[in-house]
Amino acid sequence: MLTSQRKKHLLDLLSQDGRIVAKPVSEQLEVSEDTIRRDLRELAKEGLLRRVHGGALPITPPLVMFANRQNIEPGAKADIGRAAAALIQPGQVVFIDGGTTCVQLARHLAPDLHATVVTHSPSIAVELSTHAHIEVIIIGGRLFKHSVVAMGSGTIEEIAKVRADQYFMGVCSLHPRTGITSLDFEEAAIKRAFSRAAAETVVLASPDKLETTSPFEIVPLAEVGRIVVNRDTASELIVPYQAQGIDITLA
Repeated sequence: MLTSQRKKHLLDLLSQDGRIVAKPVSEQLEVSEDTIRRDLRELAKEGLLRRVHGGALPITPPLVMFANRQNIEPGAKADIGRAAAALIQPGQVVFIDGGTTCVQLARHLAPDLHATVVTHSPSIAVELSTHAHIEVIIIGGRLFKHSVVAMGSGTIEEIAKVRADQYFMGVCSLHPRTGITSLDFEEAAIKRAFSRAAAETVVLASPDKLETTSPFEIVPLAEVGRIVVNRDTASELIVPYQAQGIDITLA
């Protein structure tokens, strides 16, 4: 089967089933799993689908509620959270985003760390409520139930009053050409406000977020200082970000 025929088959399969799992497709077509993954990467670069660990999904993923997202890549998110937590230095003021990967960051902060965390996420605040040395400042607003975070114009105004050392951003989608994007217009604005009120933006990118695109831009990659990804992430997925001057932390 020619490459063009194989790619058409993959797109037809995606349209029919709503997802592609690389291993069974490779067996069905009698080609290597690496070949299918390469096809999926190329289709993702063309904006025809979004890559996830082990396969692909349609270009615009459905909104998945916070509770359900906790079951997606739990080990990878824990590793990323642990690596991100190690980046916070004593005495810093940091923004921590909402989302399941950021919850893992909060869980892995050192017990003796003295710092200030500013967040619009009740989940993050609860995680840190028993931490002896971290001051927690909660920014309020209308509860966005999908991500369990506060949103609204008042939230953006309060964010702008803080000057943080770092912003740890959880993302819906991360792509070397389209940058960092979100499924929700207002959530993108909140994340953008956090990013622009911090000296450095650190993006936490679990495997299912890489080489994906959502409708609403948060910030261009030029405004990102560091990306934290899993250690086993393919090098070809990392190189485009390094080429743009972004530091990469392998978790």
